[in-house]
Amino acid sequence: MKKLKPADLRKTCDPSRFPFKTTEDYIFEHEPLHQERGVRAIELGLNVKADGFNIFVCGAAGTGRNTQVNKAVSDIASKEKTPDDWIYVYNFIQEDEPIAIRLPAGRGVIFKKDMEELVEELQVEIPKAFESEDYESRKHELLKEYKKKRDSVLEDVENKAFEEGFVLKQSATGVILVPRSGDEAMPSEEYEKLSKSRKDKIEKKKHQMHIRIEKVLSDVRAMEKVAKAKIKDLEKEVALFSVKHIIDELRFKYREFEDIIEYLNHVQEDIIGNLDTFKGESENSQTVMFGVKAPSNKNTFLKYEVNLLVDHRHSKGAPVIKEANPTYYNLLGRIEYVSHFGSMSTDFTMIAPGAMHKANGGYLILQAMDVLTSFMAWDALKRVIKNHEVKVEDINEQFRLITTTSLKPRPIPADIKVIMVGPPWLYQMLYRFDVDFRKMFKIKADFDVSMDRDNEKINKYAAFIKVRCEEEGLRHFDRSAVARVVEYGSRLTEDQKKLSAMFMSVADLLREADYWAGKDSSEYVDVPHVDKAIQEKIYRSSLIEEKMVEYIERDIIMIDVEGEAVGQVNGLAVLDMGEYMFGKPSRITARTFMGKSGVVDIERQVKMGGNIHSKGVMILSGYLGENFAQERPLSLSASICFEQSYSGVDGDSASSTEVYCLLSSLSGAPIKQGIAVTGSMNQHGMVQPIGGVNEKIEGFYHVCRIKGLDGKQGVMIPEKNVKHLMLKEEVVQAVKKGKFNIWAVSSVEEGIEILTGKKFGKRGKSGRFPKGTIGYLVEEKLKDYHEKISGDGNGSEKEARVFPGKKKKKGKK
Repeated sequence: MKKLKPADLRKTCDPSRFPFKTTEDYIFEHEPLHQERGVRAIELGLNVKADGFNIFVCGAAGTGRNTQVNKAVSDIASKEKTPDDWIYVYNFIQEDEPIAIRLPAGRGVIFKKDMEELVEELQVEIPKAFESEDYESRKHELLKEYKKKRDSVLEDVENKAFEEGFVLKQSATGVILVPRSGDEAMPSEEYEKLSKSRKDKIEKKKHQMHIRIEKVLSDVRAMEKVAKAKIKDLEKEVALFSVKHIIDELRFKYREFEDIIEYLNHVQEDIIGNLDTFKGESENSQTVMFGVKAPSNKNTFLKYEVNLLVDHRHSKGAPVIKEANPTYYNLLGRIEYVSHFGSMSTDFTMIAPGAMHKANGGYLILQAMDVLTSFMAWDALKRVIKNHEVKVEDINEQFRLITTTSLKPRPIPADIKVIMVGPPWLYQMLYRFDVDFRKMFKIKADFDVSMDRDNEKINKYAAFIKVRCEEEGLRHFDRSAVARVVEYGSRLTEDQKKLSAMFMSVADLLREADYWAGKDSSEYVDVPHVDKAIQEKIYRSSLIEEKMVEYIERDIIMIDVEGEAVGQVNGLAVLDMGEYMFGKPSRITARTFMGKSGVVDIERQVKMGGNIHSKGVMILSGYLGENFAQERPLSLSASICFEQSYSGVDGDSASSTEVYCLLSSLSGAPIKQGIAVTGSMNQHGMVQPIGGVNEKIEGFYHVCRIKGLDGKQGVMIPEKNVKHLMLKEEVVQAVKKGKFNIWAVSSVEEGIEILTGKKFGKRGKSGRFPKGTIGYLVEEKLKDYHEKISGDGNGSEKEARVFPGKKKKKGKK
């Protein structure tokens, strides 16, 4: 055991080690602060293009995960080829399956503009072609020829009817035959006066004539059909002459793209087949709602438009997409709808891209928790990685009772490197329970919360401060302030040989120190400003700590910091409030008496103790058995309690404290109440390191300061925790002035000697402890318990339990 010196309590950073007066003058050649392990893993994952080499970046928030990912991805993406544009066009064969076509970066918007100009030009050229004299002349000749043939045939049939005694008349139902009288139609009165035989003869001829007329009319309709077909062919010929040379220009321009050529061929066929649209002769359909006709919102030229889904005309290198809200639709895209008089409609121009479309050919950065907590997003992401294609689908289709007709856009081939950022526990859960995960995310990039405190890392800390000042417009730090930030980095890790890799916390300190420097109208940030920022940060979060100290000062929470007591010691615990942790002393008491129950943990009995705390109590029992129950059973009942504890207790950092209480109670040796204790122990009595050592020491120091420092008070910690000490300057100065003490022990035996002022003792050759030592007193007490319980070996055990103070008299047999 040793009493620690002020130099042991805090590892300072010498400002003179920095080759600058302020960070403004600092010129560094090395890489800024980063974590080598994580960065190397990210670089490997980005450069290996094989399937499944996606990256999962895990580490605590604030360790620079996102910053390093963004930097590494941006660096490699800027050197890679810009991917192709993607467009959706109308499918003239299968209307509900829009066709996806790829074009080199920047050509997508050009093709879209070309198609718009094509339609505009055809709207002018096609009507103009049909207004030409040549077209009108040829059309007139076709109509003239048709009329001539029709009139000749109809004249022949009319003459034949006249010869047969009939006159042809037109009616609403067609051609009718009327008997004639001379050159005129016979009046009905005259027809009625005819004889029956005459009428029968007329009706017979009439029937024969009707058959002939029907045949003639059929021939006329055939001639009309032929004439219309010739006119249609003429229109196609004229239109093709106007359209072909315009579309041929586009065919030549995009001759290396087979999909575009095929699409243009379909466009030409559709235009030729729907000339009325361009001639302006098509009728606009109307929607009838409640008896009211409303004009349709249908765009007749919509099918010739181009939906530019992904546009890389302004991109340089591969795309880097960071999707902040990775919902199903934000990842895979959506089909949008428009409402018109209560009905919903859509078309291929309303297909909107998702992050997977935008990141195609590049990199997609996602926050793992956001993906996994968004409905169906994780399944959608895995499906894209597995199938290497992005397919826009309506997720509601899976849950409707009745399916509806909608668009089914053809999928787009996908080549995406996915980088997910999340906590370590989430990585472990996915790796264990999701078989696909380990196949799809083969690279794990781990980011630690700490790094070695060596010259290289200290210099990089200084570089980090300079970069933050320049990028965020903060005041530069003088070298003393930089040294204090380095010390703060060690305090965050609670290790003199480590620096914090929680760059977010360090950066926040820089920003707050800059604020206080501004309040002082200081040109640079110096040590008082950094100290002020740290103090204010603590003050904002220390309300509960101050309340606890106040209760101790007013004896509401009973803690003694002077005097001595048997079976009572001040233990130390840490309360974690999330952003802030502080130490809190707790009175621990032990009471021992005869029995065979062993050590009873009151916290466990009332289910307020955690598993780790219960383990510590069992270890304590093992230590007692090892040292004091080798010759006789451990005849002991003991109770241990955290006094005034009204919430759960866990952790084994009080196990050594509890054994000190038991040893004091058994030996009768009082414990100095001015000394608080922390440290776990093993069954051999060795004191093991614990967490929160700085907060525990400072917590007890604050209590002693309020109640009055007398120079005898202090804290006893495990020797292995000395390297973790980064105490506040106030505590270091109190130790330096002899007002407060800190001891480091490596075993329970050393600790009990400090607490009681008595030697624990070692067994001699006789196997006994020296008289007057703690070990001797404990062993004697346990021996006395055993003899009383067993009735001194001569009486019944039952009698000894009933009359523990009575010994059975010896008698003759």
